[in-house]
Amino acid sequence: MSKIKVLPEQLANRIAAGEVVERPASVVKELIENSLDSGATRIEIEIEGGGTRLIRVIDNGEGMVEDDVLLCLERHGTSKITTDEDLEAISTLGFRGEAIPSMSSVSRMTITSRVQTADLGTTAILNYGKLYKFHETGCARGTIMEIRNLFGNTPARKKFLRTNRTEIGHIDEVVKNYALAAPKVDFRLRIDDRQTLHLDSNQNIPERLGGVLHYSGDFIEIRSSTAKTLPRLTGFLIPPDAPVKGSARIKLLVNGRSVKDRMLAHGVSEGLRGFLMKGKNPAGLLHLHIDPAEVDVNVHPTKQEVRFRRSQDIHQLIVQTIQEGMQGYQQTLQRSFFKPAPHPVRPPEPPPPSQTFIKPSEPAGEPTTAEPLPVSSPSSTPSPSPRQNIPVTASAPVKTANIPTPAVTIAAPEGHGLKVIGQYQNLYIFCRSATGLLVIDQHAAHERLLFEKLKKQFLEGTITRQTLLFPETVELSLADSRKVEQHMDAIDKMGFSIRDFGDNAYVISAVPALGSHISPSDLLLDVLEQFGNAQSSSITGSLLEDILASMACKAAVKAGDSLKEKEIEALLNNMARADLFSHCPHGRPVLKQFSDTDIQKWFHRT
Repeated sequence: MSKIKVLPEQLANRIAAGEVVERPASVVKELIENSLDSGATRIEIEIEGGGTRLIRVIDNGEGMVEDDVLLCLERHGTSKITTDEDLEAISTLGFRGEAIPSMSSVSRMTITSRVQTADLGTTAILNYGKLYKFHETGCARGTIMEIRNLFGNTPARKKFLRTNRTEIGHIDEVVKNYALAAPKVDFRLRIDDRQTLHLDSNQNIPERLGGVLHYSGDFIEIRSSTAKTLPRLTGFLIPPDAPVKGSARIKLLVNGRSVKDRMLAHGVSEGLRGFLMKGKNPAGLLHLHIDPAEVDVNVHPTKQEVRFRRSQDIHQLIVQTIQEGMQGYQQTLQRSFFKPAPHPVRPPEPPPPSQTFIKPSEPAGEPTTAEPLPVSSPSSTPSPSPRQNIPVTASAPVKTANIPTPAVTIAAPEGHGLKVIGQYQNLYIFCRSATGLLVIDQHAAHERLLFEKLKKQFLEGTITRQTLLFPETVELSLADSRKVEQHMDAIDKMGFSIRDFGDNAYVISAVPALGSHISPSDLLLDVLEQFGNAQSSSITGSLLEDILASMACKAAVKAGDSLKEKEIEALLNNMARADLFSHCPHGRPVLKQFSDTDIQKWFHRT
């Protein structure tokens, strides 16, 4: 007797429900997708009991005629695909035709729908997959889907659900994701008779995104240079050092579909490499527009995972587009921070001869075009001049009365447009910009400049090396000796000149010029540590950047280094000209602006 049997339709639907309907949020997702495919411009979602008591989705889409209401209850009944070719280039959100029968098999479902041209609509009532009532009804144009007592006939499934708060959180996430994917659609979400979300269709994408992420600042616009061809990437990112709530994450869309894809997420992280600190996540919205034939959305029952025909090309597009966006962001910051200072305010007329005058300070030193910042050892660095800690004043008289007239500030040398106030804790440089107070981390700023210079020189094979007057011998471990032999070409390209001296000993005769003030053996050992367990002798990508970032960190000025005025000017001038300057290679912010309004608020002067 045959052991293989064809499962009854009802049982097959319940099995399918286990794949499609993971939790209440899965139901909301499927119903929103159907509403969007129907051309709806208004979608209302009502939730009770965490989604198990009631899920109601109301839209003003095209609706369904009587026959279609019946056919949508059939497994694999769909209007989205009819041929194999349609399956190869899916352009709609829903297409499988199994969501509605699967949901109906584990709930009490009511469908009410009316097409735009009909006077009456149709209602179908199902009780755990069995059609209970079917009749005409008066209703608004569009469709109303009601799901009650979800998993009521499968109590074991219901036990695996989380608390109502957790399930509502998942539902909220689904609604927000599709609200970002369809910015011209009005979305309303009601939880237990209380409206918790309303995203108006009149909002532009940044406004809607700001509401979703609870963020009110500026965004970095991301747009492919090939804006009119496919594939292309568009979106908005929150600046890396902007304060955001912990729940803010990157939202990924592919042709209007909310997806979770590791390759896309990795491309975002690589594009933001050097701008995000370790452990901090990117936040914003990215939308990949691609030919439907180039992406397979049929690899998972919930359609949240996708597969690309040319995944490497898509990855490179994402990395490159985000890098270009961040470069544009740097230019915006430069215009904001380094624009020319405002004209000085003229003081009152000179006082009578009997009053005392203060002699002005000497003019600021000329900017230098040497290395980004010459570095001396902290022990040999001379004490800072008093001019590093007081404002430079013009040759205008200042009264010595009880209420002195403010001194006139001289504009800084051409190049950065900042007025240097001085150093704080021999780490932070305080400057007066055109719009407020600018605080710069001298180590992070110098580290970024050196890193960019090293990377450019490495790729061009032009890293300058400094020959040691007395070569240094270093004893390496067996593991480090193997790294030297494996990566000798890369080490040489980084500016080191080393040779085998026998028994794991090596002679260092030259080092990168930017690190000539560091112990040669310490510099080499730090570089070898960065190689880790790399097997390939070719050093590229993230490993190269890690190594060069480590070298830049070692070579940059440190906290506690007292800088001369010309060194500060050189640093600022190079920042004003740099392509990238706002974050160190490890993602720490380089500078922070405090507006005049911010400072006035602190002291309640507004």
